Amino acid sequence: MVKPIKDSKIAIIGLGYVGLPLAVEFAKKYPVVGLDINQARVVELMKGKDSTLEVSDDLLSSVIVPNSPQISTAGLFCTADFDALGDCNIYIVTVPTPTDRHNRPVLTPMLKASETIAKYLKKGDVVIYESTVYPGVTEEECVPVLEQFSGLKFNEDFFAGYSPERINPGDKEHTVAKILKVTAGSTPEIANYVDELYRSVITAGTHKAPSIKVAEAAKVIENSQRDINIAFVNELSKIFNLLGIDTNEVLEAAGTKWNFLKFKPGLVGGHCIGVDPFYLAQKAQEVGYHPEIILAGRRLNDSMGKHVATEVIKHMMRKDLKVIDAKVLILGFTFKENCPDVRNTRVIDIFHELRSFDISVDVYDPWANAEEVKHEYQIDIRHGEDVPNLSDYSAIILAVAHDQFQSLSIKKSQDQVVFDVKGFLDKADVDARL
Repeated sequence: MVKPIKDSKIAIIGLGYVGLPLAVEFAKKYPVVGLDINQARVVELMKGKDSTLEVSDDLLSSVIVPNSPQISTAGLFCTADFDALGDCNIYIVTVPTPTDRHNRPVLTPMLKASETIAKYLKKGDVVIYESTVYPGVTEEECVPVLEQFSGLKFNEDFFAGYSPERINPGDKEHTVAKILKVTAGSTPEIANYVDELYRSVITAGTHKAPSIKVAEAAKVIENSQRDINIAFVNELSKIFNLLGIDTNEVLEAAGTKWNFLKFKPGLVGGHCIGVDPFYLAQKAQEVGYHPEIILAGRRLNDSMGKHVATEVIKHMMRKDLKVIDAKVLILGFTFKENCPDVRNTRVIDIFHELRSFDISVDVYDPWANAEEVKHEYQIDIRHGEDVPNLSDYSAIILAVAHDQFQSLSIKKSQDQVVFDVKGFLDKADVDARL
């Protein structure tokens, strides 16, 4: 028998871009233990600081409970100590679901989290997964781990739920409580339980899916659909470039029709859109279907970094600027504007393609953490107040539309190429844009 929701103590496993905002929201009403294996992350959170900038310091400090995980009233205690999970009855898993270098799904974080939870699982407990996966992962991959390491029986002793995350990093308008939440449970009764739990903190409301697999599928197609739509306009941008037509002007004209979908060309990175379609493709192939549109969209979007670099080099040659040993500046490295998240950024593709021509490449990003970039991508970037002198470069590529770049005086000249990936600058000031 599950505990009444009002008497629950919730554990959030993973305190990144998804887990922390959710933990803070629940901590306004329930005692919450936030678990993360990164001790440095735990320390900063307990000090009321969030380096991802998803939660304000004031809000985080208002819910943090110091000193002890044995909290019984509303609040958040963050820790790297697994034993803090001992007296929780609801476990919510918000760990990453990446792909490997061959674009195959990596379920290791979810399976390890399940193994950890299983050691503390008790009769009547509920485990809810938020990580984006292909249909079947919760019940076919994670639940067996929970059973194996707990010795308990699924849907008799413990239960499962799924409520896919819909966090949009850097978005201060569509915060977790303001985004409608899809919910699902392993039995009809648990589906109601999970739905009620989320409805207690999600002001935007919930949508109860008929099964966990339906909820898993709904999430994975959200980002796959977006990926395919962006791939379409990226292909249009390549075609219109050859025709001498400005893609942004075409999209603006077409967008006057009420049902035209207003997507823009660009680099497609991040932890969701550039990854999730591979999860659906993997499952499709397992059941004997080769997905054509999904993988074609992925291939096209993954080619855009090389395309940008090639176009920049063409424009340099047209201006009779030397290419080998030239200096090029890339403005922006994060996967999206006004956000420090560098996970799966495709700006790195531009960097590597330019370097393959023996071009010296500098990257400046006021939002990105230089140490994180060095660790993840093995390159050095300029950041913070270390603003480069724009006149030192033969080409400038505006790759990310950070607000800070509005103050830079960027204008094309005979001695310098300006390429605008984001359509951020005035058309008259650039040589080309996607």
